[in-house]
Amino acid sequence: MTNVLGYLCSSISWGGLEMNQMKNALWMKERGHQVYVFCKLESPIYKACLEAEIAIIQIGNHKKYYDFKAGKALAYKLDEHQITHLIVRDTRDMSIAVSAKRKSKRKIHLSYFNEMQFGVKKTNLLHTIRFSYFDLWSSPLNWLAKQVETMTNFNKKKICIIPSGLDLRVFENELSRDEARDVLKFPKDKIIFGLIGRFDPDKGQVLLLEALSKINNPNVCICLLGEPTIGEGNSYSDLMNLTIENNQLSDRVFIRPFMKDIKTFFNAIDAFVMASKAETFGMVTIESMACGTPVIASNSGGSIEILDFGKFGLLFTPLDSNSLAKKMNHFVEFPTEFPSQALKEEATKYDHNKVCEMVEEKLGL
Repeated sequence: MTNVLGYLCSSISWGGLEMNQMKNALWMKERGHQVYVFCKLESPIYKACLEAEIAIIQIGNHKKYYDFKAGKALAYKLDEHQITHLIVRDTRDMSIAVSAKRKSKRKIHLSYFNEMQFGVKKTNLLHTIRFSYFDLWSSPLNWLAKQVETMTNFNKKKICIIPSGLDLRVFENELSRDEARDVLKFPKDKIIFGLIGRFDPDKGQVLLLEALSKINNPNVCICLLGEPTIGEGNSYSDLMNLTIENNQLSDRVFIRPFMKDIKTFFNAIDAFVMASKAETFGMVTIESMACGTPVIASNSGGSIEILDFGKFGLLFTPLDSNSLAKKMNHFVEFPTEFPSQALKEEATKYDHNKVCEMVEEKLGL
């Protein structure tokens, strides 16, 4: 029987979860698998799949729980396209996926690739029954797999660790530091720490600004690459500007709009700062490493494991601008502590080809 992969994503957002679902579908297609993405018309993932020429199956809205009618409709689509493996990444799609598996006339292998950490335990009867229909639960890091073991009743034998993948081809033919700084209009004689992400309290731009205000070295600067979240106003970017003004940092802060060519950004800065309180995984961390750019990250969430507890980067106390400033000063004093080549080699463990091979093995493809 020919294996046919279905990637279910009902989200109308475009964040790491949706991007990873689309990228994995694309990579598996490139490896010769028959792939369909089940998504909503005109959603960001729909448009991305159109551009990437990935086959799309349109779905409608569904409730998070007990939408049996939508589950039956999805089961019909799964049977129509002879789907053998259904892959889910969003908790909001878990219930309908289970319902569709139960209603399908075919034997469907159902996998959940979790992208977010648990907030509360999910050991009640309803969650336990729902999770029992999943044939595989994949976590990108060990600490997330441990959460599944301790916060659910899911069968431990069906839990595996498959990291989020990175297409290292994107980071080939990189610009030199001076060439990248010319593109971003950075001074070439400054030490620049960079942060990439939407302007949002969760990303920690103000925390980095506060840390900069505690560093007396005028040669130390920062770049904030991003823009306000669409539809959420400018209150946080206003706070950023106020912090810059109150601390007289205007000549030490470079704000640039988001750019798709992120490797140029990473090549232009001296070190990348992951200032959020706790990133579940943090794709930008491994992207920085793939460029050979050192990382300073919050000592929480997935950053701890990705940086191997400080072996491949500096860790600071979460939400503590004094601790962050101390680590930034440490980097200024020891800029070669984390060699570029060592970081690039560490990033190869996330190579998308290796990740796809793990997916194929675990799904029995």
